[in-house]
Amino acid sequence: MTLDPVTLALVQSRLDHISHQMGWVMTRTARSPIFSQSHDFSCFIADARGTLISQADGIPIHTGGGGFAVRAVLRDFAGQIEPEDVFLLNDPYTAGGNHLPDWVIARPVFVAGRLVAFACNRAHQADIGGGAAGTYNSAATEIFHEGIRLPVLKLIEGGRTRADLWRLLLLNTRLPEALDGDLHAMIGSTRIGAERLALLIEELGADRAGDFFEAVLDHADRRFRSCIDRLAQGTWRAEEPVDNDCFEPIDGRIAVTLTVADSRLVVDFAGTSPQIKGFKNSSIANSTSAVFMALASFFEPDLPRNEGTFRSVEIRLPEGTLVNARMPAPMTMNTVFVAHEIIHALWKALGQALPERASAGWSKAVHAVTAGVRDDGGRYVMYQWAGAPAGGGVEGRDGFHLIGHLITLGGLTLPNLETYEQLYPVRFRRQELRCDSAGPGRFRGGAGCDYEVEIFTPADYAFRGEGAGAPSSFGAAGGSAGGSGEVILTLADGTKIEAPKYGVQRHGPGTYRSLSPGGGGYGDPTTRDPARVLRDVRDGVVSREAAERDYGVAIAPDGRALDAARTEALRQG
Repeated sequence: MTLDPVTLALVQSRLDHISHQMGWVMTRTARSPIFSQSHDFSCFIADARGTLISQADGIPIHTGGGGFAVRAVLRDFAGQIEPEDVFLLNDPYTAGGNHLPDWVIARPVFVAGRLVAFACNRAHQADIGGGAAGTYNSAATEIFHEGIRLPVLKLIEGGRTRADLWRLLLLNTRLPEALDGDLHAMIGSTRIGAERLALLIEELGADRAGDFFEAVLDHADRRFRSCIDRLAQGTWRAEEPVDNDCFEPIDGRIAVTLTVADSRLVVDFAGTSPQIKGFKNSSIANSTSAVFMALASFFEPDLPRNEGTFRSVEIRLPEGTLVNARMPAPMTMNTVFVAHEIIHALWKALGQALPERASAGWSKAVHAVTAGVRDDGGRYVMYQWAGAPAGGGVEGRDGFHLIGHLITLGGLTLPNLETYEQLYPVRFRRQELRCDSAGPGRFRGGAGCDYEVEIFTPADYAFRGEGAGAPSSFGAAGGSAGGSGEVILTLADGTKIEAPKYGVQRHGPGTYRSLSPGGGGYGDPTTRDPARVLRDVRDGVVSREAAERDYGVAIAPDGRALDAARTEALRQG
């Protein structure tokens, strides 16, 4: 079906707006701060075949693999999908999930008695049982340690909620009141999405909706093929290290070979390390989503976000490796790591094929999930988001400060500290940008965060310190990596705990401090505009000493102005 550009744009915009409407409903009605404060969920729409046609709201790693989940619904309930049904799933091995904490609510949309689409919400639950509170069991060695596994289930059948299944879900969480409210919010958001979709499809005509959706996908395909044609033809190889298996150091890697030919890409992960003991193994849906995210983010931001965009991409994920693990490998950390490494490896390869769009690397997080019991006897689970990393620089722009995980691309929101102090037995001491953590470059990397919080109760800590130790970002085009991260836990009696990169430990009241790493810089630092360096010094992001050492820029003793003569001498000599 051939549509004029205006109609095509309007259909895509309507679909994307519906995704956003679902997100607004979720944010306003969910009970857990992980949703209402941090937006750790994503809404998306698929057509009747399970092909993703809009992923406009939320976090990219959630939605790029959303089609796998919907196609699992179609496979497992073929001939049994009826109006007012609602489906639930999470399993990465059997149900198209990416990892267990991300539960998918998929609501079929019927118009004139015909299945025409699905309105979906994938949300990271605050707790799903398992060996550690807060979904991240750093000590897991198999998926059974990570929480409840859900195949495709019909949670609501013909408009009637299955009370037995609902009770089962609430029994398998440490936070049943929160989960009860959050599930209702997810279901409500998809109801709004389904109602809006039905109105759109009635306008288009139920018998023609598939043609309109196919036209949207075709347009996305054409747009991305034009991007591929800008890449140099040939084969490009890159690697990103994986230095631990969550228990001990290893010499691992994500290896990728990118072949560019005839307006098509082949993304082959042959040479990637075997699956590991810890919970950073990736599922097919998660690895595919990470590839889509790496490709889309490398080019212009107005690329359509649907599966049509990637029809020209063939992805090869060797079984038994970090990017396609076999049962029963644990997987909870995979949406952050190794998705981060997959994106880095692909960015490096793409940067060889189109150097002017190369990006420096983002840093990795150093934070924990803290769980305990409040004075009123209720349990709490608190995500220490402020240990999040920083972005890398690109041509024309510095890296973002403290923006959240790479796999969110800014979609994850740091929570309000005052709200957290009301919800949890904590008091915040600081949350400020670090000095000299940003990777030097003509466009420097983003700065990490110095974050400190006092925790008044004994608590379980599920440590996730991938960014601790060696620098975790990388520089591009002559820039340098950002500084490394660190986690410090000081107990009330003054005892300092050496926090592991990964692990689950219980400690008494104390102070948790994380120094998150900085993003990589882009371009030769000595070509950075001195006025920008002065601004960084005045902002406390770069010290006077680092300005001279890394950038060849001298600052007056009061830190308020450039020393022009000394700067010229430094840069010439």
